[in-house]
Amino acid sequence: MNKPKFETPNFTAENVARIAKLFPGVVTEGKVNFDLLRSMLGDEVYGDEAYEFTWVGKRAAIAEAGRPIRKTLRPCVEESKDWDTTENLYIEGDNLDVLKLLQESYLGKVKMVYIDPPYNTGNDFVYRDDFKLSREEYEDEAGVYDEDGDRLFKNTETNGRFHSDWCSMIYPRLVLARNLLAPDGVIFISIDDNEASQMRKICDEVFGEENFIDCLIWKKRYGGGAKEKYLVTLHEYVMFYAKNIHCINEIFVPLTNESIERYYTKRDEKYETRGGYRTHPLEAGKAMDARPNLIFGIPAPDGSIVMPRKQWLWGKDRVDAALKNNDIEFTQNNKGEWIVSSKQYLKDESGEMRLGKTFSIIDDIYTQHGTNEMIDIMGDAKIFNYPKPIGFVNKLLAIGTDKDAIILDFFSGSATTAHAVMQHNAEDGGKRKFIMVQLPEVCAEGTEASKAGYATICEIGKDRIRRAGDKIKAEAGLTAQNLDIGFRVLKLDDTNMNDVYYAAGDYTQNLILQMESNIKPDRTDLDLLYGCLLDWGLPLSMPHTHEKIDGFTIHTYNDGDLIACFEERISEKAIREIASRKPLRAVFRDSSFNSSPEKINVFEIFKLLAPNTNVRVI
Repeated sequence: MNKPKFETPNFTAENVARIAKLFPGVVTEGKVNFDLLRSMLGDEVYGDEAYEFTWVGKRAAIAEAGRPIRKTLRPCVEESKDWDTTENLYIEGDNLDVLKLLQESYLGKVKMVYIDPPYNTGNDFVYRDDFKLSREEYEDEAGVYDEDGDRLFKNTETNGRFHSDWCSMIYPRLVLARNLLAPDGVIFISIDDNEASQMRKICDEVFGEENFIDCLIWKKRYGGGAKEKYLVTLHEYVMFYAKNIHCINEIFVPLTNESIERYYTKRDEKYETRGGYRTHPLEAGKAMDARPNLIFGIPAPDGSIVMPRKQWLWGKDRVDAALKNNDIEFTQNNKGEWIVSSKQYLKDESGEMRLGKTFSIIDDIYTQHGTNEMIDIMGDAKIFNYPKPIGFVNKLLAIGTDKDAIILDFFSGSATTAHAVMQHNAEDGGKRKFIMVQLPEVCAEGTEASKAGYATICEIGKDRIRRAGDKIKAEAGLTAQNLDIGFRVLKLDDTNMNDVYYAAGDYTQNLILQMESNIKPDRTDLDLLYGCLLDWGLPLSMPHTHEKIDGFTIHTYNDGDLIACFEERISEKAIREIASRKPLRAVFRDSSFNSSPEKINVFEIFKLLAPNTNVRVI
């Protein structure tokens, strides 16, 4: 019988199997002989010396990325906004586990990842991924912050593994994020000097050194620095990598108002529909290799012929076409000599605005803007300290996304990324979707967030998205009637299935008969539906409906991608109706049938009415 796995794939085992298929002799009992593999690849193995970046715990961090888990995402409709129509997701839980759960549903589908992870300053908290310690040992050793006592710890500089623990935290998350990126996807990672060098090395290893695009510099404040010992540090960095650099075209972004006002100041009444224009000298201004085809005369307005001192930047055919289209400007210097320049209009012939290249330095948006935005939206800057400004993230969205992109932020914090996505869509009519992931860190007693009634950072993020979405839609008016400002809330939890589901062979027939179900008693139909979506690798943001057929509740996901019924003792009439709709997938629970013959009959019905439907029983 075809049963769902309800656990994430074992990527390590899958990679070993791929190696065994290519080089059968190097894998024995599931273990890879790497020296033999290197030899078979033509590497003469003399010793262990190699250029590499490593740290204490690296092997465990690499293994962690491929280790399967038995967890699920449970829908929380009451905390969501526009559940039925939104395509945005807000996921609460440890981002390592969440990234594992998203591997099949969003493999190769995310256009842009932006993260602002812990900078490892010695004062912030990082995720601990060592599950070998008991809670008591963990608390004694690490000084736990979070309620469960096993996910966060304050990584002080006195820790002997200060950098290693941080590297072990970030490495598997980046490996999993890379899997989710589309072939032309990109990732932006905010970081400062504490771990910038380590981040660059890890990214080179995970994404490939050849896929490095740039290290952006963000000037995050105007000045200050009275407490700084040496220099006044005004900046931090954004590491910018591609999934595959060969899939990335030239990067152009919309021109800023400042650029338009500064450069496109000249006007031509005859071509007013193309807006202002700027000019560039057409004559080569520096020494270049002599090219005879670039040395020729250009007729000036007074009938004289203008010759270059050295040579032109354009060939004759291109100049002739530009003259015909009025894309050449002639001016005279104080000696009466003609100066020839090319025109660059703000808009093309169809009225579309020009796009421009962006710079690697962001110096017009500051941390204070993010603080002011928090005051504007939440009423209090101290609810969340130092949020990234919306305009900063919007610049990254302009570089890294198209109008239909999926954007993932798995260190969501105050949800600036979600806010920026909605704002960007309102400005250019886009349909971008966001996936926010955030650990529900507890807001400590006495903090402004706690005083304001927020129990966790997730509550801050969700409330900000609600408020920001309403404000954006109200300000945009009629142009934003179809703007998606909702989000589905999903919460990480243990698997929906009891242990017997995974290890039925460990139970005797008598024990199985004593058990009521494979499924935990507190799980709802919606929990089971979303567990099946994850197992089947379906997106979590598609529309779904439910209806009664012969008295049984039937769930239809994305117009037939999946139809499910989790009722007890479902009738044959209801089963035949489901089969007649020919869904791509159908799922029932084991207790939907009185006996094995009834279960077999279901498969026979689908073979007859819907032979292409994939049927499963949980």
